[in-house]
Amino acid sequence: MIELKTLEAEIKNCTLCNGILNPNPVFKVSPNAKILILGQAPGKKVDETGILFNDASGDRLREWLGVSKYQFYDDNNFAILPMAFCYPGRAKSGDKPPPKICAVTWIQVLLQKMNKIELTIIIGKYALDYHFNNPKQNLTEFVKKNETFLPSKIILPHPSPRNNIWLSKNKWFEDDVISKIQKRISEIVI
Repeated sequence: MIELKTLEAEIKNCTLCNGILNPNPVFKVSPNAKILILGQAPGKKVDETGILFNDASGDRLREWLGVSKYQFYDDNNFAILPMAFCYPGRAKSGDKPPPKICAVTWIQVLLQKMNKIELTIIIGKYALDYHFNNPKQNLTEFVKKNETFLPSKIILPHPSPRNNIWLSKNKWFEDDVISKIQKRISEIVI
């Protein structure tokens, strides 16, 4: 069986995505992590810094979760696996979708190395589609049903500032859902 460090090194040298000019895989795994975040793909700033959620999306996500940066980046608390480990580039409105080959190749093999996960946080449509195998319901319907997935899963919209319109149309999310999410996170985070 491949050791986690060997697997990490293999992924750091991955070139599966031919559409990305300068592959720079960014992910965070730990055999001690208790919470797994399944996200979309690194944005431009994350690609440049090599630190996941090192942007406005990360600030909002940590606020939603009720954790500090220190807690968020602590390997005993969180592992973070985007659906694509490299920045996919720009599209007309936002970033390109994450190439599916990354998640198909790496996610399950990494999950097998992290057996202390108590909670999986699924962020955005691409992670939802992967985790639930292309569900018929849309993301909003899943977010509304968060209580049915607790205590093992939480489904979130992407915390990007691009989602401010969604947040303004769905006030119930911040009014009702955030406190339940923070309660569950506080039961796990060190």
